[in-house]
Amino acid sequence: MILLVVGAAPGALAAPEVARELSEAGCHVEVILDTETRRFVGPAAFAGNAQVVERPGEDLEAVVFAPATTATLARLAHNLGEESAAEAYSARDRPVFIAPDLDAATAAHPAVEENLRLLGEDGYRILAGSERGLASASEVVAEVLGGLGGPLSGLRIVVTAGGTREPIDSVRFVGNRSSGKMGVAIAREARRRGAKVSLVVANIEVVEPGVEWFAVETVDEMRRGVISLVEDADVLVMAAAVSDFKPASLVENKIRRGAGLTVEFVATDDILKDVRGRNPGLFMVGFAATHGDPVPDAREKLARKGVNLVVGNDISKKGIGFGAEENEVFIVGDGGERFFPRASKQEIARAILDALATEMNVERQD
Repeated sequence: MILLVVGAAPGALAAPEVARELSEAGCHVEVILDTETRRFVGPAAFAGNAQVVERPGEDLEAVVFAPATTATLARLAHNLGEESAAEAYSARDRPVFIAPDLDAATAAHPAVEENLRLLGEDGYRILAGSERGLASASEVVAEVLGGLGGPLSGLRIVVTAGGTREPIDSVRFVGNRSSGKMGVAIAREARRRGAKVSLVVANIEVVEPGVEWFAVETVDEMRRGVISLVEDADVLVMAAAVSDFKPASLVENKIRRGAGLTVEFVATDDILKDVRGRNPGLFMVGFAATHGDPVPDAREKLARKGVNLVVGNDISKKGIGFGAEENEVFIVGDGGERFFPRASKQEIARAILDALATEMNVERQD
């Protein structure tokens, strides 16, 4: 069970989203609303995702203060427990995460800086936002679930996402319609299961919290990034849509309309085959996007590229695949294939990681 202590600050408006994401990840969540917090958010905002309580229950796995006010920081730093939450405040046998809600001036105050220093030294995990303000709900959830440990704890996983682009001239490129949503969903779920995740993204702007982020554009850039990262990794999940061809030569300037345009293409490097040749013991998951039944293509790729699993999907179906919020896949391995009907990409990510864990003999946690 996770206890979410919500402080009286504007960031309290994000607390229901934290509770919802934790609940969707399979956690039982209880919420304590600090004094005056109900000026910002009330119990009804947590309905269906968490139970608002006066005192923390038993069997706490973690305590999360989000948002944490300056008063909360002072109480925690100096062991000043407060009524019903005193037990949680003084917990030393479970992870305690703190997401301060501080403006720049307050964060720079010497007393606040000292309290944060003391908390860090005492083992509390401080979750700072990207601009020193309150961490986003996704950032909080990623850190909490990753910090709790899970069935993939101890594994380092490299995931690729997005679609590569191959330049024709200084303004034009050859690309594909991949949004990167499937790869990002896999990275997010792997982090939530305790893995350390590196995400190599091609042409995606929104950064996924809680993972190492490496931005690339072309196949060559992705190849170099993946080869470097998998040197000390346990798993590669190659979910990116990688261009099969690129222009044979690059025009440095913009090609004028009147000049006409004829492009000769050459094959790009096969990243999966290259990585397998360099890393024979690496567990690898490939993807096969096809028009029609994906199983034959997935089986062929499984054998030809020497990967452990291939995820195949039929991109001719409306509402799944490139750019969509849902997917429908076959997961193919040496032992056969299993069909996963249409569901959100986050649910499909869970299915892929379940299959990965089974193949690697990693014990699942319910």
